[in-house]
Amino acid sequence: MHELKTLGLDDNTIVIFTSDNGSRCRGQGGSNGILRGTKATTWEGGQRVPCIVRWPNKIPKGIVCRELATSMDFYPTLAALGNATLPNDRVIDGKNILPLMQSKNTKSPHEIFFYYMRNCLEAVRNTEWKLHVRKEDQEIKELYNLRADPGETKNLFKANPEVVKELTTKMDECRRDIGDEATGIKGKNIRPAGRVANPDTLTHYDHEHPYVIAMYDLYGG
Repeated sequence: MHELKTLGLDDNTIVIFTSDNGSRCRGQGGSNGILRGTKATTWEGGQRVPCIVRWPNKIPKGIVCRELATSMDFYPTLAALGNATLPNDRVIDGKNILPLMQSKNTKSPHEIFFYYMRNCLEAVRNTEWKLHVRKEDQEIKELYNLRADPGETKNLFKANPEVVKELTTKMDECRRDIGDEATGIKGKNIRPAGRVANPDTLTHYDHEHPYVIAMYDLYGG
């Protein structure tokens, strides 16, 4: 922000502060608050992240949006702001969420969201409910109302069979589309990994320089 102000660009730049996934919560100072689970899990504590967006005169101050959005949405959103054309030869999972950023009354463009652990489908949610069917190698049956219980503390699976049925149907559709290793379904539209011709790493190892690791990986220091 200091540099943007120095250059006179702070009022004409969109600034996004966010994170990649939940805290590990293993004594390094991180916290997921009331959310269950940690980084590398499909509980909300491993998935939800803060997102603060600043764009003076474009995004109103003080709005809190509780709609479903993901970091995948930044790609089409920023592309739209830059008048860029997205490729039409592939599926783009992200959605343009500029309307969410600008108005608290706008609904999410995502009706459903799937949670994978590696190649295994573990959970699914819509705007209100989240159904868990697996954690690692263990099958489970847990349903939570994320609006009333974002911490996933009260299992409502048995009390809401229609919700379970609806979300299970969505999971079956997802499995047929992109697969689910846990159930042995390969999926009809598995997408190949992206490849770059003549790739080069952003950084290169210097054997004469000490190896640097993240501060939270330092134990007993």
